[in-house]
Amino acid sequence: MSFFSDVERDLVVAARTDLADGVVALDLVAHNDRDLPVWTPGSHVDVLLRPGLERQYSLCGDTADRSRWRIAVLREESGRGGSVALHDEVAVGQRLRVRGPRNHFAFEVTPGTRYRFIAGGIGITPLRAMVVAADAAGADWTLDYAGRSRRTMAFADELAGAHPDRVRLHAADEGGRLDAVALLAEAGADTAVYVCGPTRLIDAVEAAGRSGQALHTERFEAKEFGEPVWPDPFEVELALSGETVVVEPGVSVLDAVAEAGVVVLSSCRVGTCGTCETPVLEGEVEHRDSVLTPAEQADDTAMMICVSRAAGPRLVLDL
Repeated sequence: MSFFSDVERDLVVAARTDLADGVVALDLVAHNDRDLPVWTPGSHVDVLLRPGLERQYSLCGDTADRSRWRIAVLREESGRGGSVALHDEVAVGQRLRVRGPRNHFAFEVTPGTRYRFIAGGIGITPLRAMVVAADAAGADWTLDYAGRSRRTMAFADELAGAHPDRVRLHAADEGGRLDAVALLAEAGADTAVYVCGPTRLIDAVEAAGRSGQALHTERFEAKEFGEPVWPDPFEVELALSGETVVVEPGVSVLDAVAEAGVVVLSSCRVGTCGTCETPVLEGEVEHRDSVLTPAEQADDTAMMICVSRAAGPRLVLDL
């Protein structure tokens, strides 16, 4: 079961832990020691650092421990500033504004299904809770985890030590190479594949996937697209108000409806977090997000209005 929440709350940083070179874990608790909401493997939260600076981080702690949420942050010097701020500016005892949890990368154990988890770098964070859940359920699972070196791979020693027969580490400085084609060839049609990591890893796994395999991905980086399939202006009817908004080329649906006075919660603005998901009542969508599955996109019942567009002259949204 997946849980979605847009509730914002101030949480206290109860602990900071260096998990690996460049990776710090932050344990977040309620200021009044109350239990935090339930979350499921694959969930993430938005950390609101300051106006205009929001970042998404997977929850990677224990789903049964409602006293705290744990996130792990990779320091990215060439990033957009969020990770550096969390590394350099956040101390134990400080409060952080957090929204969520939300889950667009849901995991549930199904009897008779085998699970192959594939992680690259910080992509291990959503998969850690899935591994724990799969093992607790007695499922047949394996984890292949790639990184530059063991010292940069968060949770590597923990997972490999606890499950030496199921976890394979691929450290580049040791000559390790994760071969997506070989991994997917080993997996049968009864195997569900969950992968998270850099774009090149996910692209390789998607290209190597075999017919019948259930592939689930979570991207931290936005997909790249060319020109829109409908390059002209299009109309968006707002069903709740009856107003019609014209979306010009180069303007997002999110910005167009905001200009009309409609407030839609958003965060990443690149189609990776799912915060701005909006129901579609009529019309064909050109999906440009990294959240919805191919089947969900084909249904055309929801879209991420920060990046996705109309594939024709008109959409009707439940706004």
